[in-house]
Amino acid sequence: MALRSPLQPLPRPSVGVKIRACTRGRISDVGCGPWRRRRKEVDMATLGNLCVDIVLNVPALPPAKKEERKEYMEKLAASPPDKKFWEAGGNCNLVIAASRLGLHVITLGHVGKEIYGHFLLDVLQDEGIKMVGMSESSEAANFGASYETLLCWVLVDPFQKHGFCSRADFSHEPAFSWMTRLSESVKVAIQESKVLFCNGYAFDELSPDLISSALHCAIDAGTAVFFDPGPRGRTLFNGTKDQQRALELFLRLSDVLLLTSDEAESLTGIRNPILAGQDLIRKGLHTKWVIIKMGSKGSILITKTGVSCAPAFKVNVVDTVGCGDSFTAAIAYGFLHEMPGVNTLALANAVGAATATGTGAGRNVANLGRVLELLRLSNIDEDTKYWTQLLEGNLEVPEVRILSKASINGSNGRLLHVPIQTVVSQVLNELEAEAACGRRVLQS
Repeated sequence: MALRSPLQPLPRPSVGVKIRACTRGRISDVGCGPWRRRRKEVDMATLGNLCVDIVLNVPALPPAKKEERKEYMEKLAASPPDKKFWEAGGNCNLVIAASRLGLHVITLGHVGKEIYGHFLLDVLQDEGIKMVGMSESSEAANFGASYETLLCWVLVDPFQKHGFCSRADFSHEPAFSWMTRLSESVKVAIQESKVLFCNGYAFDELSPDLISSALHCAIDAGTAVFFDPGPRGRTLFNGTKDQQRALELFLRLSDVLLLTSDEAESLTGIRNPILAGQDLIRKGLHTKWVIIKMGSKGSILITKTGVSCAPAFKVNVVDTVGCGDSFTAAIAYGFLHEMPGVNTLALANAVGAATATGTGAGRNVANLGRVLELLRLSNIDEDTKYWTQLLEGNLEVPEVRILSKASINGSNGRLLHVPIQTVVSQVLNELEAEAACGRRVLQS
């Protein structure tokens, strides 16, 4: 299949000329961005990866051997645990966090008609999120267990280490392999969205061809594509020809790529995360941003013309489940609102850190009070030695902006320190402008 030519970017407005108007409680932006080709009512749609997490404390994590793990999971599933252990999982974490940030989001996927499916739909509805089914009802009528909602058993041992089990782990075929084409309602939903998000876990459920067709549907509609290969990236890289082809398409045609530093290295063979990100930018046809998640160190945003870095906020980490999804929601917010790279990373780091201070994900992702508290405290883990070492060498970038506690006038060569007080003020003003337009912002 021939790759499409790059989208031609529309002219970016001059600084201070971004125009906004409140329309039925939503913001209409006039400026650059592929979604400006047609009026789009939805900020972001997510593709697949809908599941119910069953979070249980166990004396020991499940065994490593595949057959023993499968038997272990089947024993767990034999009798449904108390509903207090259920939580919305997968891409639900992302859409809930994004909705609480004020974005208008929908999720595209499949849930069954059993008790778990009803639970998931109720959670999404309570959060003001619409779910669009990926299958025609007649298409799935005779597929039995493979039509049921996916469950992910999230097992936590006494040392707070996590283990995960799902029926998708024990099949060579995607969980919903009976799904062969995009429904018309899904096509329309993609066309009406400004951003389509997909991650590597979608390949556990849907065929590579079906996922690729969603990618091309988005490109044809001028919908920006976000892709996070996640831990499945290595599997896809070494997988079937169809998986490899789909991975290559997403890496080349996505507008925004999100990876950990380890994932970036595994896909490029380049250890330095900035150089790895620049390699992905060069190979991409549409790629505007590459986001590198550096864990407890912070995050990096790479474009064709520069690099932005933001150290992480210091928090007491309780649980990291859902932190990456919350982080991504804020990256989407910054992209859609054309925020500067450093501002976007500061918000994303704060939202991810706020989620880490609670237990579990789903309805437990970041709330407004905690995010605002972290931003106002501005207590970032400014490891000068680490960032200096990372930024040394022959990095092919004219300017690096780094979030800093210190207010430093000017720059040191190509390194420009951006005071966190300035960034926090701008981010808070952005969120307040959203609230003034009547949009839902992170719930307190």
